Amino acid sequence: MTKDHPSRRQLLTSGAAATATLGLTGLGTAPAAHADDDTARVPATLSGRGGSMIGVPFERHEEVRMGIIGLGARGSGMSELWAAVPGVRVTAICDSRAERVHAVAASLVAAGHPEPAKYIGGDPSYEAAQEASRRARSGKDVDMPYVRLCARDDVDFVYSPTPWEWHFPTAMTAMRHGKHVGTEVPLAMDLSHLWDLVAMSERTRRHCLMMEQIGYSQNEMRLLRMAHEGVFGDLLHGAGAYIHDLRSYLFGLGPEYYPQGWRRQWHTRMDGNLYPTHGLVPIAGMMDVNRGDRFTTISSSSSPSLGLQAYRAANVPPDHESWDETYVTGDRNICLLSTAKGRLIRVEHDVTTPHPYSRLNFLAGTKGLFEDFPPRVYLEPDMNNDEWGDFDDYAEFDHWLWQDVGGGGGGHGGSDYISLWRLAQTMRLGLVPDMDVYDGAAWSAVTPLSAESLKRGGQPVKVPDFTRGHWEEYRPGFDSSRPEDEENVGASMRRLSARRAGR
Repeated sequence: MTKDHPSRRQLLTSGAAATATLGLTGLGTAPAAHADDDTARVPATLSGRGGSMIGVPFERHEEVRMGIIGLGARGSGMSELWAAVPGVRVTAICDSRAERVHAVAASLVAAGHPEPAKYIGGDPSYEAAQEASRRARSGKDVDMPYVRLCARDDVDFVYSPTPWEWHFPTAMTAMRHGKHVGTEVPLAMDLSHLWDLVAMSERTRRHCLMMEQIGYSQNEMRLLRMAHEGVFGDLLHGAGAYIHDLRSYLFGLGPEYYPQGWRRQWHTRMDGNLYPTHGLVPIAGMMDVNRGDRFTTISSSSSPSLGLQAYRAANVPPDHESWDETYVTGDRNICLLSTAKGRLIRVEHDVTTPHPYSRLNFLAGTKGLFEDFPPRVYLEPDMNNDEWGDFDDYAEFDHWLWQDVGGGGGGHGGSDYISLWRLAQTMRLGLVPDMDVYDGAAWSAVTPLSAESLKRGGQPVKVPDFTRGHWEEYRPGFDSSRPEDEENVGASMRRLSARRAGR
């Protein structure tokens, strides 16, 4: 084990808090935040009346009944994947387009599932999402079909693969109606909305999850296990990214992936890192963010915004609606996050210039490093000749989910299926989920905070502690333990809690 992270062969005892504190020295400190920085202030309206959602298990479900809001390219595919997970039934689906709803319902029936309840209609526009968000903050529902889905008695979990601006109102509505909820990334685009989601989760005792499937990818989970077993020594810095040439998709020149150009239009609204979590979340898991460490400050820099304009000039017809748009999001955004232990995480975003796909996926410690795309390692004492080693030689560290379940279910190399399978398992067995609302809020906060840093000339700004002090307590995350079996899960968790408490 390392001094900053207990090996999974040993569990944290009461002395580990002191060890974590000692880990702050010798690694440097984050640059001072802006003098009038209020980005980390806890809202006065956050009462904490319900108590923390850390460590709160799901109630047991013999069958997990799923309601899905949003049946675009992502939602349609994930509907079928949800239905393929043992113990899950899709009971209700919703989209503004009737043809999408009927097509997904037919595919579920063709796969041998009962026909789900169908909800059709509503205004999908950005302006409607803004109004729905205002109503959600005031505790009033808009009159939209997705609200009626959330009110159903035969829905246990609401999944929202909608455009980003709809994640907040759908999640708030789901929890208000007593449903656990998971959104695609990000959890929300606005810092105040992230605090609202934390408050609603605590008040309703419903889990609100940002479902980042890349945390369940095979390479990332192997790297996670290696980091937690001390293979890299004491962790120092890491990097993650979303570098993906989306120009043809953003302008809708291929198959329609972003109806009404909703994702392209975000490039007209703000400069910052619009999509940080695919690269950030795995590194945050390896560094135990919210589980012994936390993000403290972020600084952001952006290149000029030229890529979409150049692509439009060369490829987009003159009658395309995008010619009225002005783009402000820098083509390459680079953020530097500091943590309480003095570690550094670099996060990059670029979807508007020519580049092979990459998430960077880099991790370094006192014993060596990992670098992805292609995957390779350099570790002492195994390597000392300036030549990369083979990551496949470390397959023994594969997470139990990849050993037991595997990625044969499909989706992003199997990580989609693994993530859904694991969530369903925690709900069926009544376990604590691998991630919670505080994780989703911290990961998603990079977007609004990167924009705030840019407004301040790239100065570092503070990152809120959404856990309000509980980040210092070690707890499992993506690096979960294999449940022994359904009958013994409760006893196993009690033994685990006793060992963590040093009893």
